[in-house]
Amino acid sequence: MPLPILALAIASFCIGTTEFVIVGLLRKVATDLGVTELLAGQLVTGYALGVAFGAPIVAMATAHLPRKPVLVGLAALFVVGNFFCAIAPNYWLLMAARVFTAFGHGAFFGIGSVVAASLVPRNKRASAIALMFAGLTLANILGVPAGTALGEAFGWRATFQAVVGIGLISVAAIAWLVPSDVTEPSGGGLRAEVRVLGKLQVWLAMLIAALTSASLFAVFTYIKPYLTDVSGLSTAAVTWVLLLFGAGMTIGNIIGGRLADWKLMPTVIGALVLMVLLFVCLRQFGASAGVAVGMVFLWGLLIFVIVPPLQIRVVEAASEGPNLAATLNQGAFNVGNAGGASIGGLALWAGVSYANLPLVGAVLALLAVIIAVLSQALERRTVLPNGRPQQHLGITLRSQTRPTLEQHEPGLG
Repeated sequence: MPLPILALAIASFCIGTTEFVIVGLLRKVATDLGVTELLAGQLVTGYALGVAFGAPIVAMATAHLPRKPVLVGLAALFVVGNFFCAIAPNYWLLMAARVFTAFGHGAFFGIGSVVAASLVPRNKRASAIALMFAGLTLANILGVPAGTALGEAFGWRATFQAVVGIGLISVAAIAWLVPSDVTEPSGGGLRAEVRVLGKLQVWLAMLIAALTSASLFAVFTYIKPYLTDVSGLSTAAVTWVLLLFGAGMTIGNIIGGRLADWKLMPTVIGALVLMVLLFVCLRQFGASAGVAVGMVFLWGLLIFVIVPPLQIRVVEAASEGPNLAATLNQGAFNVGNAGGASIGGLALWAGVSYANLPLVGAVLALLAVIIAVLSQALERRTVLPNGRPQQHLGITLRSQTRPTLEQHEPGLG
């Protein structure tokens, strides 16, 4: 792994731990702060909304600044935010600290993915982004289970204190390893960044990202009570299942990066179809502990097969000004996180049992399949004026006013 990408991966490990560890601590937090578990679950929603709303604000505010100082600053923001999470005296201040922390999330992954892609040859860009996201998936293998175990043993505040330490390491790694002459903002500045948002494929990719995340978090937010109440696992065993979920994410991330460098949209569509089937199978056979554990592993694998392809699709489609679009795509993932957590919570409130909750995820994943198929169909229908198919991802202009979707060429990522 190139050292600059390693630095980004360390930071993404910290960010991933911050985002996901709260899932394993919901009951601890709810008990300690005197709120219901469903209200504690909204800490997931609040973080996701912080990402969604903070991403464009931070991206636009930093559009004219050099990339390295921005990345260092965003990593430092996570240190400060997690410190305030650790000392929050009540639920609402904890929520405020989570939202503040989340403001740097989307911008970091958006700008970081553009930087990572710029450090490698064009046909390796998806793999480079996958390497950066490896820190996020490793957080689910190491950070989240370790953080959950630490929280069970010493209280949930100890988990956030540990994340502060990891965050300080990530700040130092970026400052030391990322070159000062790394890719700079696009020449057109903020205007160029905003202009690329007129491209249809950018918005379709973000919609797929939002629906994919919603399908995950409609169920994953409540995976601990699902596994204990439906599958019959002990609380201690759930920690190991979360570890297995993280292992699946890591493997899926590697596979997704390589497949995206080969066949981008077929990778996305195929993984989404398999997710729909997996949710249905989880509904039918989730009462069996062994089957549920295996499906959680496959679930983690499939969700991260999709992430690198969607991120590089946005970066390539918005090549004239990729930072804002790539950041918004991270916001789209987290709009899905928030929406999925809320949809899952509303379904439970309306009387849907934990056993039937995977069907909610299946419906959302199916909607993502439909949008992905539509996106690819629009690409295939578009041809150049000479009748030949376009061979580049994104949108170009057939004339001064009429946009034309370009077709992705295998190998470009």
